[in-house]
Amino acid sequence: MRDAGTAAGAAAIEAKGVSKVFTGLRQDSFRALDRVSVTIRENEFFTLLGPSGCGKTTLLRLIAGFDFPSEGEILLYGKDIAPLPPYRRPVNTVFQNYALFPHMTVAQNIAFGLEMLGKEKAETQARVEEMLKLVRMEAMRDRRTSQISGGQQQRVALARALAPRPKVLLLDEPLSALDYKLRKEMQVELKRLQLETGITFIFVTHDQEEALTMSDRIAVMSAGRILQVGSPRDIYDRPSERFVADFIGETNFLTGEVRGFARGRAEVMLPGGAVVSASVPEGLSPSGTVTVVVRPEHADFTGTAKAAALRGRFDHAVFFGTDTHYHITLDDGSPFILRLQNDTSDELPLTAGAAVMIKVAPGTAQVLRD
Repeated sequence: MRDAGTAAGAAAIEAKGVSKVFTGLRQDSFRALDRVSVTIRENEFFTLLGPSGCGKTTLLRLIAGFDFPSEGEILLYGKDIAPLPPYRRPVNTVFQNYALFPHMTVAQNIAFGLEMLGKEKAETQARVEEMLKLVRMEAMRDRRTSQISGGQQQRVALARALAPRPKVLLLDEPLSALDYKLRKEMQVELKRLQLETGITFIFVTHDQEEALTMSDRIAVMSAGRILQVGSPRDIYDRPSERFVADFIGETNFLTGEVRGFARGRAEVMLPGGAVVSASVPEGLSPSGTVTVVVRPEHADFTGTAKAAALRGRFDHAVFFGTDTHYHITLDDGSPFILRLQNDTSDELPLTAGAAVMIKVAPGTAQVLRD
């Protein structure tokens, strides 16, 4: 796993060796988190990304205080908060179903948490007005939340969670119930809110596009473990493990033989005999047979044998509007997808079974830690 990072920025949340074990009625147990350690920096948009059951929501619940770790520590600005109940943590949560009060107005929903904290009426009203403006809901202030759209409800839930000025805001898949267009709009809104408030956002999702669009850094999780932490570009362009490469975007997996290794790069012979230079995950010294990943957009057709890294036969093309995916069977029988952005020219004149040669953009191949 790539280190969760103690680079620039103070640590807002630290999980140190955190495990969570759930025991069933018949005493059989399930380890939802397995010695997870991660540092989340102050004022960053941090995403926990992975498939259902990977442990991301469990980790979020431990930070919120809805569950307690079986072992390990959870620190907020250096202080252990694992024993504290939710109401004693300067942390708020936006849930998947928003949990709004349908009989209350938008303004009343936002004010509710402040009133429970005993804030004075004038302070509460001023903060409500500030939140309404922040989420652009001033015109809806007197409507009941049962009378507004899903996207508007999500804004109210965000405003209510932000009103008490939490140090950390937890978001548990809050966009999953929205349609595609509205979800895209709210991705932009969430990032704007995080930048304007300066609050640390910890976002849980299984949607890779959401994670890549909004995050400063992403932690990819599987089977209760964090496999890799990095910026969206790191995670996409330099995945360290096969699961990460396969889960994030579309990709091609090639088997190769290492012919040399120096200064973080390996010379790898691909099927067909061509040698490419591939980056290597930190801490790995590859040898023998390795798996190399090449993203579809990092490859192109070539008519020059010397430039060709791979050879195969064209199968079919799929038009996606902005780009076209060309499906190829390599000479060793493995599938390969090549993605080209569409322009004003016609589709490439390829027929099924045509021999093709493929070049790989320099510096884009990546060896995986299998």
